Amino acid sequence: MTRLDTAARAHQQAKEALDAARAELADAIVEAARAGDRQTDIARTSGYTREQVRRICRAAGLAAE
Repeated sequence: MTRLDTAARAHQQAKEALDAARAELADAIVEAARAGDRQTDIARTSGYTREQVRRICRAAGLAAE
């Protein structure tokens, strides 16, 4: 395997890990919102903007705060 093959495989694995981490974070955001946490607090903890938290919650069928 060439260095390029190795680097390409590592890059693909990193992308897959990032996608999985984003999905996990979105699930945790929805769970926190359902538990009554404020979107502002969720945004602060998650590192996302409040608008992004709102979009994630809306996509999960939750009403806006």
